Amino acid sequence: MTKLFKNLKPYKLSIVILLAVLVVQAFGDISIPSYMQKLIDTGIQNKGIEHILPSKVTADEYSEAQIFMTDDEKEIWASSYKKMGDTYTLKVKDEKKLEKLDNKLLKPIVLSYQLGHMTVKQFKNTVKEQLTSRAETEALADRIDDMSVSEIAALMNADIKSFRAKDQNGKMHTYVDMRPMIQARIASGHMDKSTISKPKEEMDKTLSSVGDRTLKSMGIAYATNAAKSAGVNIDKVQKSYLWNTAFKMMFVTLLMIAAAVIASYISSKVGAKIGMTLRKEVFEKVMSFSNAEMDSFQTSSLITRATNDVQQVQMTLTIMLRMVLYAPVLAVWGIFKVVQTGAHMSYVIALGVLAVVILVVILMIIALPKFRIMQELVDSLNSVSRSILTGISVIRAFGRESFAEKRFDKANNELKSTQLFTNRVMTFMQPLLMLLMNFLGVAIVWVASHRIDTGDMQVGSMTAFLTYSMMIVMSFMILTVMSILIPRAGVAASRIDEVIMSESSVLDSANAIEINESTGRLEFDNVSFRYANAEEDVISDISFTAEPGETTAIIGSTGAGKSTIVNLIPRFFDVTAGSIKLDGVDIRDISMKSLRKQIGFVPQKGVLFSGTIDSNIRFGNEDATPEEVHEAAEIAQALEFIEEKEDKFESNIAQGGSNVSGGQKQRLSIARAIAKNPKIMVFDDSFSALDMKTDAKLRRVLTKYEKDATKIIVAQRVGTIMDAEQIIVLDDGKIVGKGRHRELLKNCEVYRQIAESQLSKSELEVE
Repeated sequence: MTKLFKNLKPYKLSIVILLAVLVVQAFGDISIPSYMQKLIDTGIQNKGIEHILPSKVTADEYSEAQIFMTDDEKEIWASSYKKMGDTYTLKVKDEKKLEKLDNKLLKPIVLSYQLGHMTVKQFKNTVKEQLTSRAETEALADRIDDMSVSEIAALMNADIKSFRAKDQNGKMHTYVDMRPMIQARIASGHMDKSTISKPKEEMDKTLSSVGDRTLKSMGIAYATNAAKSAGVNIDKVQKSYLWNTAFKMMFVTLLMIAAAVIASYISSKVGAKIGMTLRKEVFEKVMSFSNAEMDSFQTSSLITRATNDVQQVQMTLTIMLRMVLYAPVLAVWGIFKVVQTGAHMSYVIALGVLAVVILVVILMIIALPKFRIMQELVDSLNSVSRSILTGISVIRAFGRESFAEKRFDKANNELKSTQLFTNRVMTFMQPLLMLLMNFLGVAIVWVASHRIDTGDMQVGSMTAFLTYSMMIVMSFMILTVMSILIPRAGVAASRIDEVIMSESSVLDSANAIEINESTGRLEFDNVSFRYANAEEDVISDISFTAEPGETTAIIGSTGAGKSTIVNLIPRFFDVTAGSIKLDGVDIRDISMKSLRKQIGFVPQKGVLFSGTIDSNIRFGNEDATPEEVHEAAEIAQALEFIEEKEDKFESNIAQGGSNVSGGQKQRLSIARAIAKNPKIMVFDDSFSALDMKTDAKLRRVLTKYEKDATKIIVAQRVGTIMDAEQIIVLDDGKIVGKGRHRELLKNCEVYRQIAESQLSKSELEVE
């Protein structure tokens, strides 16, 4: 896992900026439900009124509101208002101070509101209680139920107001305001603090059974009615509040969208840069590999690691930066807002989150082991595909198409089975998670409906709580889903890291020297070589000297070690014993770049690159003039077929040189080495695809034009090397003969057998 995250180290600043942007986005996401709650609870239900103190009250209301207040509460009430004409205006504007006043004056104001909004039945019961408390009027109590409000007012000789108004459900009722009567009785001395305390205690008992939210709503209802009676346009206040809240929501939404776009841009850019960097590092590392590392990793696996694995890491890191950093911010902030709603239903969310985590952990246990297997099967499929496509001509020639198809189908089906298993497991995730979220939503609504019914919660609070709950659960869902994707990407990152951290077995020494000029004299001094993990040497005790201007040929049976010797010259491998010297200097003490600059290497299998004939010949020397390119093609006997093409040197070459013949491919490879004008020319059986006439002509011209270069030729045909100044005969990795053609015919049995198997006695020029 650390191998995955270490790719983020160079982008610390971008991640910090991204985190800040995600906080802004989370702020927007979290704020929207709050605004929705305000729209429902305050804007719609409470007419845009947020506090229980009316913005303006009449003189009568100013006095009547103080009926149940203590002396301290009356002092607070009085200090909060300023008399302006016939009305009193609220002086306090600070939100925090208003909230404190809400808490301090809520109970007496709600009591006053209840006293001023009694139903007719409540009013008559209250009157009967007062009448039965006096013996001389007990007989009147039985008649109260049949009397109207005005008749009772006349009976009580009190100023009692009745009015029609809608309840919370929108139904019209007749209400009675008893406060003028209570005030009159207090003023006349018929009631004092002790007599007021009894109805206050009774009302307190009633209010104690009411939820806090309902109590606050009653206080706001009082403020609304009082302000409306004092001439405040409540409809205008409500519209103003709704519009202000809507504009705030719009601004926050736009801010959130902008933050989301920026966050997506940053995460995508960082992910793309990481992908680019990984591909570059893998490619550069592969370019530094010796043939040993190339053989150990296999080309198909390296291609998979540089493409599929890098893409997996890039995609996961992009999603992780975008979502994994965002999810904790959203979850923590959401939990804070849930607590702030005062809904007291956090246990519902906890159960939902626990269910999500358990589900995802189960799926992880089932699917995770298959991810590494899947990447290895992709390697296998690529290897099989590459093998079949490379050898398609041989497959067709032998009529083995059905065998190739079965081989491909086997690798394809193994990958398909693994992918189907993981996909089927993962397909359960989304529907099950959605089912859990829907169950959670139903549970929240069910629990909240009971709390709304008891007055402990409002509809807007439930809406906000539901939204916050979904956010929290979604955040944990993101984290748990990523906990599946990240290990899978971790597997890919490990495979990439395995390539990047691999050290080539062929490296420049710490004190490697640079050479600009060289005579080209090569000396093999008791050279032995053994492949990694092999039990025996491929070649052993090889000693010879290749002089400048001369041709050194190497011949021997298949597997004798000819190609191994020439591969040691440009350090595709390093010798395991002995040394190879260039101008008396061990090639391991020369930087590989300057060493290979002295060598023109023509591999056994001609390799061309997509482009043109000109670009392929210039591959070893980009600064070559058109004349030098033309001359190299002429020496390599390639000019004839080049001139026949319509575009001459600008003719297109397909990838791998698939649109030219084997002989043409070899001649262009030779021309490429000649154009480099090297001091050492190495031909690894590079004339095998040429006819005898072209072979002889090429060697003759090569000797003429490259007379100062050291030429080393690996050949299977004796006719190719008969004129060489020195012929090295190999058998089972050892030198069994060394000398010129005539000498070897006399002195070397192995060479004589090879020569006699290819040429007649007259052709061998036997004396």
